[in-house]
Amino acid sequence: MQTASLLYYFLLVCWCIDFVENQTNGIPRRQRRRMRYRGSRKGSSTNHRPNRQPQIKTSTTVAVVPSVPLINIDDGITEVFDSLIGLSGHESSYSVLPGKKGHCTANGMIMYDKAVWSPKPCIICLCSKGKVICDETTCLSLTCHKTEIPEGECCPVCSDIEPNDPSDPMLLQPLHTQAEMDELLRREKEELEGREKEIHKKDDEKRKRKEKKSQEEKKKHGYEAHQKEEEEISRREEEKRRAYEEEELQIEKEEEEKRKGNELPEQERKQQKSEEEEEEEDEHILRGDVFRMPPRFPIPVPPAEIPPLPTGCSISDTTVSCINARLTQIPPITDPELTSLELEGNTITSIPDEAFNGIPNLERLDLSKNNITSPGIGPQAFKILKKLKRLYMDGNALVHIPPELPSALEELKINENHLHAIDEDSLQELKNLVTLELEGNKLSEANVSPLALRPLKSLSYLRLGRNKFRTVPQGLPTSIEELYLENNQIEEISEICFNHTSNINIIVLKHNKLEENRIAPLAWINQENLESIDLSYNKLYHVPSYLPKSLLHLVLIGNQIERIPGYVFGHMKPGLEYLYLSFNKLNNDGIDPVSFYGAYLSLRELFLDHNELKFVPFGITEMKALSFLRLNNNKIRTVPPERICRSVVDDDNVDADSNDDDEEEVEDSHLEHLHLENNFINTRELSPYAFSCIRSYSSVVLKPQKIK
Repeated sequence: MQTASLLYYFLLVCWCIDFVENQTNGIPRRQRRRMRYRGSRKGSSTNHRPNRQPQIKTSTTVAVVPSVPLINIDDGITEVFDSLIGLSGHESSYSVLPGKKGHCTANGMIMYDKAVWSPKPCIICLCSKGKVICDETTCLSLTCHKTEIPEGECCPVCSDIEPNDPSDPMLLQPLHTQAEMDELLRREKEELEGREKEIHKKDDEKRKRKEKKSQEEKKKHGYEAHQKEEEEISRREEEKRRAYEEEELQIEKEEEEKRKGNELPEQERKQQKSEEEEEEEDEHILRGDVFRMPPRFPIPVPPAEIPPLPTGCSISDTTVSCINARLTQIPPITDPELTSLELEGNTITSIPDEAFNGIPNLERLDLSKNNITSPGIGPQAFKILKKLKRLYMDGNALVHIPPELPSALEELKINENHLHAIDEDSLQELKNLVTLELEGNKLSEANVSPLALRPLKSLSYLRLGRNKFRTVPQGLPTSIEELYLENNQIEEISEICFNHTSNINIIVLKHNKLEENRIAPLAWINQENLESIDLSYNKLYHVPSYLPKSLLHLVLIGNQIERIPGYVFGHMKPGLEYLYLSFNKLNNDGIDPVSFYGAYLSLRELFLDHNELKFVPFGITEMKALSFLRLNNNKIRTVPPERICRSVVDDDNVDADSNDDDEEEVEDSHLEHLHLENNFINTRELSPYAFSCIRSYSSVVLKPQKIK
């Protein structure tokens, strides 16, 4: 009977020891998972060093176990120790990993906040807000004569007591009930919580003082935006943490329901296997694998699928091309990086307000050759395109310039439409516009406001050809450099047409109804930058006088010019370089010996073809810079030796009885191209010195010639 009682007490003692060890060391897996998530969060920015080292009293007299009680995680504390002092009464020498607030490093491994490990037997360490706090396990004193330390343990146990020895001190000590053990743990928990709250309170006070000071400094230096950004990041982190905790609570509930449901052994084995895999992942995290993504981490939701491009469209880099793709409307495209859209050659009729909402960064838009009408364009259709620089709408059915065009626009083309009016507000906001093309419309001085073009402060290139203008439009911007007014019905150029266009360089007025007496003497003579004028195919009978003194390039092709007045180019500086008089009615009587006065040293190209000249005009030999001469398709019959090339014959050493050729000296000439075809020249009768100044005879075109 006594033996049975001793055996009963011995078994009861063993059970108590095992129970306490499980309570101490058995951290549930789900709690470790939560520790892993909390450890990965950003730690406190303020490292706290306690001024005193609190001691934790323990009153348990149970078998020898490490006195490191585990506190319920749901109460907000992961793990605490019975002592916060380090090894030998000093703080640990483990360093904090620089640059990662709240993380610790131990033996080359990164430990997250609240992580626990044992670097040596009987020593347990905790990572708390970047500080490594270690504690040495306190072992209870034994009264037995012989003790030993079991393998894997740090505290000694008695080894000289027989199992049935009634003098066993462990058997003589009163056993603690479960209620007493819970009460001890509760007291220790409350004491530790009080110390923890006191420490956190001091930390919070320091942190608040530093934050207050930091906020004041940031306000002084204008860092409010940075503070808001940090608060936004903290808020997002807090939302992620809450979502993760809710997910963990849901998992815990599911596991609890499974345990209550008495699952099959096969399911238990699968669950155990999955938990073991999670433990291995936990070990990877605790070892410092900071790049490993934790399981159940929220996966970002992919963006909504972009609708495919219509048939016939293609994409290249930042350009979508839908040329001749048979589209009837603007395709719904969503791509903020798109900068160019080509929709030429379709049957699009309208542009709704939301047409370009998905491509707000568009810089180039080509809508040429469609059927777009003015009523079909929404009032806000182009307003969202703040970066649009080039808009092409040639070949549509517009009667007005589209409204609310972006102010960033630099190039606008609305050729071949039905525009019949431009009021003073149509182009009001286009101060950056450089190029404007409105050819092939129904514009005239009657429906274009004199104030319509003045807002265009940057305009340099203006095309208004193929319209109904009878005079040069008024109100041209001072910045204009090139003006194209061909194929209109212009009959007159008044003195005020170009008063405010001091920068103008090129004027094209071909295919109009101009006569030389309808060009005012002061219309452009004082222009200092006007270098090129094209007056082809008008009604001119002689070369106009009072041409701009800066003129270099004069085109008079296709008129009825019969005469080049003397000294007409004499006032020009540096001098005329290109003169084209083809397809006129010039004869030799209409060209005076001084007709080219002022251009002898500057003229490079002279076109006199398709006229009624009977011989090479005088003055050609005086043109020192001439390189291209056209005299073809006239009525020339002969070319005297000194009419094109001037030669000087040296007679000093010539023997009168000899048949040797005369020695000649030829002046330098720049003439490289000469056209004399389609005249009445007998090439066999030409002097061998007629073209001696031309560098290559292959540059002289003499064939074919007309038959008498």
